[in-house]
Amino acid sequence: MKKCFTVVFFIFCVCSYAQTDQRIYDIIDSVSAERIEADVTQLANFGTRHTLSDTVSQTRGIGAARRWIKSEFEKTSSACNGCLDVFYQKDLVEKGTNERIVHDVWVVNVVAVQKGTKYPNRYIIMSGDIDSRVSDPTDFTSESPGANDNASGMAGTLEAARVLSKYQFENSIIYVGLSGEEQGLFGGKGLAAHAKEKGWEIIGILNNDMIGNITGVDGITSSTDFRIFSEPIPPTETEKERAARRFYGGEVDGISRQLARYVHKTTKEYMPEMNPMMIYRLDRFGRGGHHRPFNDAGFPGIRIMEAHENYTQQHQDIRTEDGINYGDVLEHVNFDYAKKLTAVNAISLASLAWAPPAPKEVKIGGIVEPSAKFQWSNVDGAVGYKIHWRDTTSPTWDHSRYVGDVTEYTLDGIVIDNYFFGISSVGKDGFESPVVFPNGVFR
Repeated sequence: MKKCFTVVFFIFCVCSYAQTDQRIYDIIDSVSAERIEADVTQLANFGTRHTLSDTVSQTRGIGAARRWIKSEFEKTSSACNGCLDVFYQKDLVEKGTNERIVHDVWVVNVVAVQKGTKYPNRYIIMSGDIDSRVSDPTDFTSESPGANDNASGMAGTLEAARVLSKYQFENSIIYVGLSGEEQGLFGGKGLAAHAKEKGWEIIGILNNDMIGNITGVDGITSSTDFRIFSEPIPPTETEKERAARRFYGGEVDGISRQLARYVHKTTKEYMPEMNPMMIYRLDRFGRGGHHRPFNDAGFPGIRIMEAHENYTQQHQDIRTEDGINYGDVLEHVNFDYAKKLTAVNAISLASLAWAPPAPKEVKIGGIVEPSAKFQWSNVDGAVGYKIHWRDTTSPTWDHSRYVGDVTEYTLDGIVIDNYFFGISSVGKDGFESPVVFPNGVFR
């Protein structure tokens, strides 16, 4: 009897506490700063990647850049016996759509899909932007190497595909180079619409825009700080959901914010030397990124980027003025830092792709009682579930309890009024889904 109890207790411990997985450490170690440097250099050497630039030349312009990106994805696919489906996704944007579209242009995204074995229609996306620009957003001929903005994010996406293509995942992963970002986020709009049309279930998008600069205009140099931008609630929230949120909370618990917390937690667990900074804002003040069109469509999406920007190196004509060297050139990119942020993306993608889906329905109860009660929908592929809670002023899920393979549970002695709660599903290897904030109430 004692021996049986020991075995049961061991199994309980394995399931009850967050476990690290050696494969995640292997993924971190496999990311190469040298390959990222080679890719950023190649992209910068196309001269300009402006969305409206040359599409015929083999050596200059966005056409040459996207063909090269597609060829790199295809090389990765060949190395994994065709594990990536590589294709162009495009939309025509007509002259005058906005002041930055000065002639008709095909906005072409380069997409590589690694299909999941169990949930092939569930997708987690990593994106980088193909296009670049100088001071005048309509200038599509001047030198615009865009080394950091955003060859760094595009190179990171290519490298993540190389590393993760060596593994099989239950969910699908999409690696994508998006175009038209500087002209109005057109590539993201096109792919988000494509996802809606195809009925894709999007777990989330990790948008990488500038992951290579470590010295900011604020005078701070850091190779460990990075920011995660996320909106608090989806713009697609219904009036019923808004009314419920007023009474039950959730002002900072939308699907994108939970995705941000997931990346934060994964980074702290596997890369504790890094300092992920959760920024409670859709994007930088008054500015935009390619996760926003996915948010607009109701999908969870976040922006991952450097913490300390240098504005003399963004959207600038290459020049020297008052002793300052302007321009987004190779010499300003720190490739070891870009490697670290690429690894942050890769381990987050892998953890999500190995995890079961999150519960679709989570109900909470316990009004005027000395306990919090939960019910949630069963998830195919989950071996158990975890209840998370935090102080209402805390940015992260600070407490959790694994409760096994059940669909309801009561936390005795925890007053519902004093905390926020959520539920995640847990897979056989210990990987968790994003936390789901309660979307229903029971008494």
